[in-house]
Amino acid sequence: MSSPAHESRHVSVHIDRPAAEVYDYASDPANLPSWAHGLSGSITREGDAWVADSPMGRVTVAFAPRNDLGVLDHDVTLPSGQVVHNPVRVLRDDPGSEVVFTLRRLPGMSGADFERDAATVTADLDRLRSLLEA
Repeated sequence: MSSPAHESRHVSVHIDRPAAEVYDYASDPANLPSWAHGLSGSITREGDAWVADSPMGRVTVAFAPRNDLGVLDHDVTLPSGQVVHNPVRVLRDDPGSEVVFTLRRLPGMSGADFERDAATVTADLDRLRSLLEA
């Protein structure tokens, strides 16, 4: 069994839209403020980087290159300089899709904070589903 410092949780949502459509929307950083409130109230491109105003302060977000595999991984550089890797996948589940976010408990993070993060990710994925199924 892993220690709490290495705890991971998969948070997922089924979306009644084709995986390619979900990927296209979710992979566009400009769309983040509409569904990923846990990360971004706003996001702007500054040179080669995306910079977001988040509940944690101003963060830089680096996204995996567009791909045909449904990989939506992104690295968030926190104001402290710590980089948090967020694995995200859009999986085909014909005729719809499943979005899976792997949430990792950061070293020193309390159980209550980890649960809050999980609730935030769940709400973000539910918002994504609502937007795309509307």
